Amino acid sequence: MADILPIRPWRYNNKLSAAISTLISPLSEVISEQQRLALYQQPFNSIHLTVPRDGPESALKLLQEWKREEILVQDDIPAIYIYYQYFTSSSSSKQGCRKGFICNIRTYDGADKIILRSENTSPDAANDQVALLEKTELHSSLTHGLYTDPDFQLETYMDEAITDPLYVATDYQGARNVLAVIHDAAIIKKFISVLADKSVILADGYHHYESALIFKQRQSADYPGNPFNAGYNFHLMYLTNTEGSDLEILPTHRLIKDLSLFKDTKIIENLNTDFFVSSVDDTTSLQKIITGEKWTFGIILDGKTFKIQLKPESFPKLSWALPEEVKQLDLTVLHYFIIEKIFGLPGKNQRMSGHVDFNRSISDCVTKVTQGEAQMAIITNPVTIEDVKRIYQNGHTMPQNSMYFYPKVISGFLFTSISEPEFAFPSFSPF
Repeated sequence: MADILPIRPWRYNNKLSAAISTLISPLSEVISEQQRLALYQQPFNSIHLTVPRDGPESALKLLQEWKREEILVQDDIPAIYIYYQYFTSSSSSKQGCRKGFICNIRTYDGADKIILRSENTSPDAANDQVALLEKTELHSSLTHGLYTDPDFQLETYMDEAITDPLYVATDYQGARNVLAVIHDAAIIKKFISVLADKSVILADGYHHYESALIFKQRQSADYPGNPFNAGYNFHLMYLTNTEGSDLEILPTHRLIKDLSLFKDTKIIENLNTDFFVSSVDDTTSLQKIITGEKWTFGIILDGKTFKIQLKPESFPKLSWALPEEVKQLDLTVLHYFIIEKIFGLPGKNQRMSGHVDFNRSISDCVTKVTQGEAQMAIITNPVTIEDVKRIYQNGHTMPQNSMYFYPKVISGFLFTSISEPEFAFPSFSPF
């Protein structure tokens, strides 16, 4: 099953890392243009390696310069890095702490059923990352993976380590990110042992992982011997336990736009065929009103708000050839009964139709409908971690844009090289 190794990362030297909050950056897939432009003004910010303004060649040149001038220094001893994120829940004032650790993990093709993709993704999204990885041989961003350990065998070690942090940094989400390290070889072997009988779900960073797979395939072709522990066989990953109480997933709402012959009254009339439909006076309470109710959504039209719930007798009409576990998901019901049946967009064409957008903010959805940028918003419940586990344990995938884990991990705490001289452990290492 999952094969993990400790890492010898490159990290900012002690003088720079004292101001670590100025060196971290959002993941490339969530960073806004405004954030990007602001961070480019900071000469040592990690964004210059994760999202280089002038392409992979500039990233390689800068990486070599930073190594030469000891802006980045490689750790001597292999270690497991503990990474906690303290945050305020998006749905309440509850304070949460997502616990996890950072390591190298062997990459596996989907057929191996060891690292499981929890969503369908587009292979094209990996192209930029492949070019960057080929040029720099550096993993500069974390992929987020999930493992399941109901016995919480590693949390005691992590809790102890985090009391002596290397870095503490508050990020753009308001989350407090804390990094610590475990060098004890016996404890590291415990981490390796616990993961050895586990599979891992990809929660975030799909295109980073895909790029690592593509890079491995190309390297394997160039080096037919394919050394088992060559650096190109591994990928940098942040792993969290699905049994943890603070694994938060945010809903991703749907926006409908640019449909001809769109009429509010006709939409509601059509919804009544398969849904119970009721008016809602206060749009701000919409998420609370639908929370926890199966096959239930909010509808925002210009000046009107509704709660809709699928009629149980309508569910058997869902004719898509999908596994029952996937059919039962709210999002499957939404895309079949609303987007396909009412708007006439076949399931396989919906994502590329140009008529469906995705947004995680209800207030943004309201604004877009009010200002005419969208014709309708469909407010959803978040998927649960139980949904995710059930789907992947049965060998299936989640619908696209179904999960948004919160908070997002950040880049800049550490980087790992897969260049052989830098990837290899020193002779005295027990690994």
